[in-house]
Amino acid sequence: MNFLNVLIFISSLSFLGYGIAYFKSTKMKSEFKRFGLEKAGAIVAILEILGALGLMAGLMVYPILQISAGGLAILMLLGVAIRIKSKDSVWVSLPALFFMLLNAYIFFISMHIQ
Repeated sequence: MNFLNVLIFISSLSFLGYGIAYFKSTKMKSEFKRFGLEKAGAIVAILEILGALGLMAGLMVYPILQISAGGLAILMLLGVAIRIKSKDSVWVSLPALFFMLLNAYIFFISMHIQ
């Protein structure tokens, strides 16, 4: 397993966990409510799950990897923006920033794989 595959595995498992947690955890739902996005919570969770599955499928079909990694990077960019708007601390915003950068890296590296 190469370094890129490890990163894909980490991102995929994380987003799968976050997406599923939304439907099982009241804490996750309360975060979306705090941001004023409670109606968008389920959509975001579904996008996270689809992105995670796309990353795994993308190990065999690179265009799917590119779409999934790019989509998750954009999703996390929006997450960082919302955290900044909500005046969350840098510490609280770090996971969104980390996953934005991780998926942007996966996206750019996957652009050179054929």
